Amino acid sequence: MITKFDDYPVHQTPSPVSEPESASLNVYDRYWFNGFDRDGTFYFGAALGLYPNRHIMDGAFSVLVDGVQHSFFASRRAGAERSDTSVGPLSVEVVKPMRVIRVRLAPNDTGIECDLTFTARTIGYEEPRSTLRDDGRIMLDTTRFTQFGTWEGYFSVAGARTEVKSATVLGVRDRSWGIRPIGEREGGAPPQREPGIFWTWSVNHFDDVCVHYATFEDHHGHPVQLSGAVLPAFADVEQIPAEGEPWAYAIPGRPAMKIAWKKGTRKAYAATLEFPTRTGEKQSITIEPLLTFFMKGLGYQHPTWGHAIWKGELVTASESWRPEDLDPLAYENIHVHQVCRVTMGDKVGTGVLEQIVFGSHLPSGFKGWNDGAE
Repeated sequence: MITKFDDYPVHQTPSPVSEPESASLNVYDRYWFNGFDRDGTFYFGAALGLYPNRHIMDGAFSVLVDGVQHSFFASRRAGAERSDTSVGPLSVEVVKPMRVIRVRLAPNDTGIECDLTFTARTIGYEEPRSTLRDDGRIMLDTTRFTQFGTWEGYFSVAGARTEVKSATVLGVRDRSWGIRPIGEREGGAPPQREPGIFWTWSVNHFDDVCVHYATFEDHHGHPVQLSGAVLPAFADVEQIPAEGEPWAYAIPGRPAMKIAWKKGTRKAYAATLEFPTRTGEKQSITIEPLLTFFMKGLGYQHPTWGHAIWKGELVTASESWRPEDLDPLAYENIHVHQVCRVTMGDKVGTGVLEQIVFGSHLPSGFKGWNDGAE
């Protein structure tokens, strides 16, 4: 089907833009955002995903403030038109590509709303392509870029409005697309190998630079994907250069993350990121978590609002919880983001440490599917 974007020279296959190259039900295309103040007193996240071969678009906005996490969820039937990036009252608007993005949750009956504008302070850094296989079958094949920025606007819960100012509220966004496990669990024989995943993602804002780190590791702690970058940060969005090649900003050598796990959880209470510099010296960032945001608030591992689950033509919902009331080892609660105070030499900044660890991971001392640290 021909749609608006077919009028642009963006085609990668002979098919119209609305037709994915792959027939896999797990094809997706996704926006994701977070925001947090420098003191770690609140965190918000937003996401909007398209799953063209399932004909579904869904999205969420979630905010942790005053000790309670509140989440808005929405899902609808997706048509062929890719320019419609809205799900009910939730929308994402590309104001200026790679520079300014607006996320809006219009007033609705859940009492959760926002109008937030993200302005970049770095280029969009292209991470290495992620490809993971399960007994020879590709289960993950994605491209993603990460970009650091600031936020301006507001969010509101039950009439309590919080102003968001770019001088104090930082954030990170990513865009990813490709194939990943989504939707209802597939049938067939159970896997022959031990299932599990170890993923950490550390994104750190300082006044003049931003530092990025990400890794997938196997059960023995060997990286199956590893990347890092030091990106110049700009106070004026107009000064950000053209995107450039990822290698121009990549950390030379092998960065490494050491995590001290909180007893009885799979959640960090401290971490250190070490990496070589281009001058041959070693640099380190100490990471001190300040508060924990549960990613089920954006649909990840959520028991009823998981990504790409058919809910109806247009359905919205909301829920709230206190993080201290949750079982940290329950399946839907293991995937977390932690707002952190980060220190690199004489630089002090704010960052986020993402962790998702299912299954054994020998360097961490995890032996089963979801046992906690000893």
